Amino acid sequence: MLFVNADSSLQAYQGLAKTYSAIEPPTWALLLAQSCRAKDFGTAILDCDAEKLPLSEAVNRIQSANPRLVVFVVYGQNPNSGTTGMIGAGALAKELKQHHPNLPICFVGSHTSALPMEVLQLPFVDFVLLNEGVYALHNLLRTDLRSDLGAVKGIGYKAGNSGETRRAVLNEPQGVVPQDRMDIDMPGYAWDLLPYRSRPLDMYRAHFWHAEFDHGKRTPFAAIYTSLGCTFACDFCMINIVNRVDNGSGIDAAQSRGMRFWSAKLIAGELEKLAKMGVETVRISDEMFFLNRKYYEPLLGDIIERDLRLRMWAYARVDTVRHEYIDLFRRAGINWLALGIEAGNQTVRQEVSKGSFQEVNIRAVCDKVRAAGMNIISNYIFGFPDDTLETMEETLDLALELNTEMANMYPCQALPGSPMYHMAKQQGWKLPDSYSGYAFLSYDSQPLPTKHVTAAEVLRFRDEAWQKYFSNPMYLNLVEAKFGEKERVNVEAMATVRLRRKLLGD
Repeated sequence: MLFVNADSSLQAYQGLAKTYSAIEPPTWALLLAQSCRAKDFGTAILDCDAEKLPLSEAVNRIQSANPRLVVFVVYGQNPNSGTTGMIGAGALAKELKQHHPNLPICFVGSHTSALPMEVLQLPFVDFVLLNEGVYALHNLLRTDLRSDLGAVKGIGYKAGNSGETRRAVLNEPQGVVPQDRMDIDMPGYAWDLLPYRSRPLDMYRAHFWHAEFDHGKRTPFAAIYTSLGCTFACDFCMINIVNRVDNGSGIDAAQSRGMRFWSAKLIAGELEKLAKMGVETVRISDEMFFLNRKYYEPLLGDIIERDLRLRMWAYARVDTVRHEYIDLFRRAGINWLALGIEAGNQTVRQEVSKGSFQEVNIRAVCDKVRAAGMNIISNYIFGFPDDTLETMEETLDLALELNTEMANMYPCQALPGSPMYHMAKQQGWKLPDSYSGYAFLSYDSQPLPTKHVTAAEVLRFRDEAWQKYFSNPMYLNLVEAKFGEKERVNVEAMATVRLRRKLLGD
């Protein structure tokens, strides 16, 4: 089969796409390809995002590969951006089906897991894989893609002949790969299937800040999971939807939470492969890497023992950071920690995290992380249901006070698969009418209104807050002191890229 990673970057990131947004390896396509190869299925990957292929050329490349099954793997750089990936996947699959109607097209990914029937009913989709799709894909490939499809667990398909209106059918679910089978049934990454110019992974580029705002350090670049899923159930998050084993229409990510881990030996081996290929910059994509010391402690120890000398970053919630392990992280090469602070107001934060967010001294956490020689990227969200202009101002004030080396600022979206999406549907809140409407940085981004503030006010506040942060002399002085004068100029150039917003009248 041919795994396809479509390109949604221009609509999702606007003017930031050309130079500033990251280009990540398609981690789930790599995992699925390696999993299928381990079962003796032939696989290839077409990464339209890395190669920046126009639709016509992508269609020709797919046709030339003559695949038995075309699998669109639709995830995103941000764990919550699978819906954004549907922009490019939908456009390419539609074009492909028009030119080659007999090529079977399958979709898998977080948006498909959230809304499988909606995706299956698209006229250019023949199959969907439910949840992560590992076992479902293996089982589907053991068929002729036409007969006895009703017996294949974990898939959706269209029943009926091509000359008639076909009926969308979801089969009973198939379980996800259990903990004790992770190394066996998802045995690593098919790095060798990725495109490159002169050396492996040189068509991928790290996030600008991860490279310390130096364009020369951005490539080659790789991203890797050491675990899947999250133990928490925040209203705004949908990453756990790929764990779902219930086809019910009301199922959301909070009902599918849980974490599974690969062995330290397997992950350290994958990182060593990358190091030998010349990769130095690596993202650990786990939503909660800094959570379970039973798994991260032996892995980091193995990385240190192998002396891999990678520049890495990892996620943590601000209330899960264990100070006694910060030095271990730094010695293993994790020089950036992405902290999910989310909101400056504790009441707002507790409301959207179902009370699981522990009261901590955020300033003390940041001070200790930085004292250990690590940089911080802090993540903030504006427009939670209980937010007011005043509480959003609290979040901005906290961001300016912490003055971390990087900050992400998102407008709150009711992402398909999240509890907030179902809440919005039940309450009749206005939701985007396009995939790009769910993209945080797109022209037609449509965040949620809060109980007190309109969607337009949320978006305007977010955009103005971002400009205020990145033009703040205290922040620019920090960048120059830590990374250099050239890097400060690079940040100032980035801040000149203004986003156009339909909701704000642009």
